[in-house]
Amino acid sequence: MLIKAVIRKRNRLKDERRPDHLISRTHISPCCFTALLASAALNFTGDWAEARVKANATYKSFSNAVVSAEVGLHVGLYGINITLKGEPVSQINETINYNEIFRWSSSVDEQYGDALERGLPNPILYIAEKFTRTSACGLIYQYRYSGRFASANLWTAFCCWLVANILFSMPVILYAGYMMIATAAFIFFSMASFSTIYNVPQCDFSIGAESLRTDYSHSFWIALATGLLCTVIGLVVVLLDCLFPGRMREAFSVGVDNEDDECHTGEGYLNSGFLEGVIHDDITQTGNSALPQQITTLTRL
Repeated sequence: MLIKAVIRKRNRLKDERRPDHLISRTHISPCCFTALLASAALNFTGDWAEARVKANATYKSFSNAVVSAEVGLHVGLYGINITLKGEPVSQINETINYNEIFRWSSSVDEQYGDALERGLPNPILYIAEKFTRTSACGLIYQYRYSGRFASANLWTAFCCWLVANILFSMPVILYAGYMMIATAAFIFFSMASFSTIYNVPQCDFSIGAESLRTDYSHSFWIALATGLLCTVIGLVVVLLDCLFPGRMREAFSVGVDNEDDECHTGEGYLNSGFLEGVIHDDITQTGNSALPQQITTLTRL
């Protein structure tokens, strides 16, 4: 005999929870993924600060050749990137398109010496010399330590982001919000650490008749936007968890069950022959147990 089972309140509750659950995941997950990309990728970008200038400058030492080019200085957390691109690119029978990286992980003085041996153009050598230990500007110390502290704070923010995502999948939504706020805090700390490069007296970079001055660039503003995003997510989660804790746990499908949820049956087949045997045995046992009572009643009469 086929019994069509009735799915009770459990499935209805699941259907009611599903929209909130999907809405919460749909809105939270992309934001958290954005925070992941920013906190991890910003460590390796080279444009936290940059400067560009178009000028006519001497091309190489011991030469009177002057070229028209765009000179760029890009400052990252792990070093600097100096670019030189001619306008037009082909001048004085050469292709002027240079992109040289000087990293803090190794001695800038050695890298500068190697650049001299390779005979790089004067504008690149001039800027790189400002970041050597022997330079009167002393930029290397402030830039190197600022980048290191900023990078350490970004990696800490990345760890906080991982912990926050783990807590979002557990019945501790409030602490997940706290960890998102901590993620934002460390991103802001990294920005503050990098900003200390402007605490030292600014050294003049003169390329021809033009001067080169660095200013905050794309990565710095992306870090700011990511920090604000994490702050908003954290504050919203904390406020909603304090005001509507039950709804928040329903939205994230954690720790909310009702007694009626235990009632659940599915479709199945029952052996009618087995049931008839059980019913027959029950009737027989019931009849046998009633006989002593009848005998006792007749004796009394």
